[in-house]
Amino acid sequence: MRLVLLCILCLASFLLLLMFTVRASWERGVFDNRSLMEDVWFQVTLLDAYLGFLTVYVWIAWKERTALRRSLWFVLVMSFGNMAVSLYVLLQLLNLPRGSSPSKILTIRVKSAGGAGADVRIR
Repeated sequence: MRLVLLCILCLASFLLLLMFTVRASWERGVFDNRSLMEDVWFQVTLLDAYLGFLTVYVWIAWKERTALRRSLWFVLVMSFGNMAVSLYVLLQLLNLPRGSSPSKILTIRVKSAGGAGADVRIR
């Protein structure tokens, strides 16, 4: 039951962020924000958000074993922020071994392609 609720939360977060991002894009381009960039509180908020994305990315980089997947998730997290984070967590939850606690997504690493000595695979 907890797993289902967590999946719904991640999916809802992803869809809500996607919906609002598309709506905002129709109104104004992402780089058309000169007045916002001059506001000191916007700068602090942006810095706070990206430091948070970087913090979550460190966990993702630890979980992923290949440079390609790490690079891909870095680009996604830094480009799409919490939309990418919610998608990553949703994928981790959906790939949990049957009967596992959702808390396992925090500690189980993705198995490398080579396989020898690697942890449990979440795929």
